[in-house]
Amino acid sequence: MKIIGITACPTGIAHTYMAQECLEKEIKKRGIDVKIETQGGLGIENELTEDDVASADVVILAVSVVIEGEERFEGKKKFFEFGWKENFNFIWIFLQHG
Repeated sequence: MKIIGITACPTGIAHTYMAQECLEKEIKKRGIDVKIETQGGLGIENELTEDDVASADVVILAVSVVIEGEERFEGKKKFFEFGWKENFNFIWIFLQHG
C-alpha cells in the first residue's frame, strides 16, 4: 500500500510541517510507503510526482487552505480531505481500521 498527501495551513509555517511529520511518522510506523507534499511558507516542498500519484492507493489532504494541484487526484478511489487540526485524530482512526 502507498499513501500520498498534502499538508497546508493558513500561515504555512508550523502546522503544515507538524501535520506532515505526524502523518509520515504514524504511517511509516505501520510499514506503509508514504510521501507527503507540503505547501507552506517556503512554497511547495517534497512535491508529488505523476508517478507518486499514479501509484498511490490513498490520498490524504490535511489542509485548511486552497492548495495548488488538487486536480492531480481526480479519480483516486480512496480520497480523504480534512483540516490539519483534524489530522491527528483522523490518522489514528484510519490506520487502525483502514
